[in-house]
Amino acid sequence: MSTSIKVLVAASAAMMLGGMVVTATPAAAAAGRDGVCDNGEFCYYFNSGNQGSVSDFTGSVANYATTQPSCYDFKGPGTGKGECIKNSAASVWNRSNQTVRVFYNSGHAGRHQDFAPGAKANLEPGLKNQNASHRFQGSGTPTGCKTDGTDTRMPTTILVYMRAQNRVVRVGFKDYVKNVLPNEWLSNWRPESLKAGAVAVKNFGWYWALRSNSKTPGGQCYDVQDSTMSQVYRPGSAKASTSAAVDATWGTRLTRAGKIFKAQYCRTHTECGHWSDGDWMSQIGSRDLANAGWDHRRILQRYYRGVVLH
Repeated sequence: MSTSIKVLVAASAAMMLGGMVVTATPAAAAAGRDGVCDNGEFCYYFNSGNQGSVSDFTGSVANYATTQPSCYDFKGPGTGKGECIKNSAASVWNRSNQTVRVFYNSGHAGRHQDFAPGAKANLEPGLKNQNASHRFQGSGTPTGCKTDGTDTRMPTTILVYMRAQNRVVRVGFKDYVKNVLPNEWLSNWRPESLKAGAVAVKNFGWYWALRSNSKTPGGQCYDVQDSTMSQVYRPGSAKASTSAAVDATWGTRLTRAGKIFKAQYCRTHTECGHWSDGDWMSQIGSRDLANAGWDHRRILQRYYRGVVLH
């Protein structure tokens, strides 16, 4: 959201913040991703015939990324464990109750293959070891400009306008939040600061997903942009620490007068400008309060006035 924090994150490898040197962190595991193909999950296998290491999913992913520490990887025991799954899967088992579509390109584009609920099969030639994204195709998946979210139920997806590509992609909501937070909060800040940021990022996206009233120059509707005009979304950028913060606070939401609260934020108190009216949180301030021992709920209530944490 804040141009200043975007610059701060981009320069993080070389700068000092509050006496801390920002360093890289290891890859994150998505919630429930344990390398076991459980009921309700869609699973990739490293080898044909459902052999080798497993990578399990409960939702759509638009970009797996290709390098550690940010890629989605094979987590189960066996051949391929620890390898990034993009362009590395040979077979699947769909244990969800929805058809899942595997795509040749990131962003749910290009050649694809569908797997019905319960299907165990090899990826066809042209997709075997050429898998770049997948999407749950169930009847509950929103289409067009619609969302399935409400003020009490999170949306499952969000429409993101990728400005440089001039296209709109529908991204799994949790995947979106995990690939925004490390671009808005420095990933080696204390966990309670990251948790406060996770709630803010989620609430901001949720607020706009309930509206879908913006249009691209070509007339496509979208909820948020991938830049500081909304929040900085970079597919494949998730980090271990920020993803853990998202997972830890996924059941938390902020409301004001019963409605999802538009949790805005920027780098410092003075740069926010409107921070004193209770609608904005200082990112640096959240870091400093976490360093002082505040937990994320107290930090959120410090900045956002008149809100209820559920």
